[in-house]
Amino acid sequence: MALLTVTTFIVLVGFTFATTNAIAREAPLFLVAHPDVTTHWLNRDTTRAIFAMRQRTWPDGQAVRVFVFSNNNPLHARFTKEQLAVYPHQLQLAWDRMVFSGTGQAPNRVNDQEEMRERVASTPGAIGYLEREYLDDSVQVISME
Repeated sequence: MALLTVTTFIVLVGFTFATTNAIAREAPLFLVAHPDVTTHWLNRDTTRAIFAMRQRTWPDGQAVRVFVFSNNNPLHARFTKEQLAVYPHQLQLAWDRMVFSGTGQAPNRVNDQEEMRERVASTPGAIGYLEREYLDDSVQVISME
């Protein structure tokens, strides 16, 4: 019985470390914007307000166009939890409330990172998020503080 308990403990500890290492190895996500956006850094509160569709313009007055992945996309879940400190369903509730009340609209949805990069690069005022391997000169990285 003691051997079974020790074995179970070792397996659980090993699984915990394996999971932690897998999470640590995930590629970081970068906030990206259209090259003409004049803002080069955002704090978490402002970023959260933009992605919650509460802040609709950049500081220079240009309209913000938000691009996101679907709620069931792992990158979207990582971005919302790590960068915005909210869960995807919380953002969805905020978007639904604005759409149904007629006070706003939901963000634009994209299917993959290539489409995210293309849409952000070609839409003035656009903002989205990408992994490093999808970054290129067509979008600018926005620093988050």
